[in-house]
Amino acid sequence: MAAPKRESERKLTEAESRRYERFVKTRESLEAQGYKCTELTVGIVWANIVSLLAGVPLMLIAFFAFMLVNGGKDIDFHVGLPALLATLPLVVVHELIHGLGWSISTPNRFADIEFGFIKEYLTPYCTCAVPLEKSRYIIGALGPLVVLGIIPTIIAIAIGSFQLFVVGIVMILSAGGDMLLVFELLRHKSKASEQLVLDHPTQAGCVVFER
Repeated sequence: MAAPKRESERKLTEAESRRYERFVKTRESLEAQGYKCTELTVGIVWANIVSLLAGVPLMLIAFFAFMLVNGGKDIDFHVGLPALLATLPLVVVHELIHGLGWSISTPNRFADIEFGFIKEYLTPYCTCAVPLEKSRYIIGALGPLVVLGIIPTIIAIAIGSFQLFVVGIVMILSAGGDMLLVFELLRHKSKASEQLVLDHPTQAGCVVFER
């Protein structure tokens, strides 16, 4: 079975092709056990656009909260750029947190986690090779948002650190695609008693298996 082509017919890497073949075998095995397969994928470009669109109201709300607690005395836009540059290494940490969150529930722990980079879209990614229970998948998907985004932003507002505030906001924005994926997953209504979620091997999103 040939792998599907999306995102402007981009060429799959060797790792993606290998991952797709493994996904086909997993899907066939689960379908043989009576599971129904539903793909919940989002375009990589669309996911990045949503991150930016969702970012404006989030930034305004967070900035209003910072001003409400600290006033304007702690806001220094001169430190904003260094703080912004400091978030670049956290992109790697973001993906590692995904992997750690999912590996807790996988048979082979971190051996079931793969990392990669889609150069056409300058997009790093982390993917889990085995199906997970829905709740455990969501925990791994939202881990970076909570650890790198929400918690630092709350601490920054509490202590009046504008540098940390900038870092937290940027990391919340970087989790926009993750939030979109979880939103689509929660919006998927099902009366099935069993639900397993597996990362799509080549697209941004996941596949739900239910019976």
